Amino acid sequence: MILEYKGAKIYYETHGKGPAIVLLHGFLENSSVWKEIIPTLSKKNKVISIDLLGHGKSDCLGYVHPMELFSETIEAVLKHLKIRKCFLIGHSLGGYVALAFADKNSQKVKGLCLLNSTSNEDSEERKELRTRANKMVQTNFENMVKISISNLFYQENITLFSTEIEILKKEALTTSLQGYMAAQEGMKLRPNRNQVLTNANFKKLLIIGEKDPVLDAKISIEEAKKTNTNFVVFSGGHMSYIENKKEVMSTLKEFVK
Repeated sequence: MILEYKGAKIYYETHGKGPAIVLLHGFLENSSVWKEIIPTLSKKNKVISIDLLGHGKSDCLGYVHPMELFSETIEAVLKHLKIRKCFLIGHSLGGYVALAFADKNSQKVKGLCLLNSTSNEDSEERKELRTRANKMVQTNFENMVKISISNLFYQENITLFSTEIEILKKEALTTSLQGYMAAQEGMKLRPNRNQVLTNANFKKLLIIGEKDPVLDAKISIEEAKKTNTNFVVFSGGHMSYIENKKEVMSTLKEFVK
């Protein structure tokens, strides 16, 4: 389905009936990453998966996509579907967007799961990496995207999940250059949102990859304890929904009960 927001097309899908669950994918991903999770969650729930701005079949909206702008498109879809309360499950970038949504609309949130994501802001080092990536991607888009995907997995899992990685690379290459750069700029700008978790009156969960090459597991565990958030640690990298599929599936099923 397509919804227009501020002149940009926003693509979303709905599956099943019942209490609402919103799935928000990560950077360089799109709704297709949830294809194995949706059948399980949609048995008793209405599952909405949304292509974030500049990803999948959704348009860009300018040259910087702040988390607040991504969040506005989520609000627009939920308003269109007449959904008052929902669970939010966000992978990586999707988690940053979910936090921005919860920051403004806490009364609409039943639960928030950060899947390989964080309420911390970018470190200066990470901001610098994003700036460098945005320069390099302008001349070498395909290679940069392919390397970015491989680098999300725990090194020892790359061979094991080679088929899944190839599919992810193919989908990632449907992201536009503008979408890539706008998301990177937006992620650099995002503030620390620890307080969203600390002050939450909804369920909250952090799913952490023990060998996550993007988010240090020790820092994530500290964040969970500091913000009084439940957490689980799985053995893989940044792509827990692939590297630890069964565990993630059962954890999410329990979370949205």
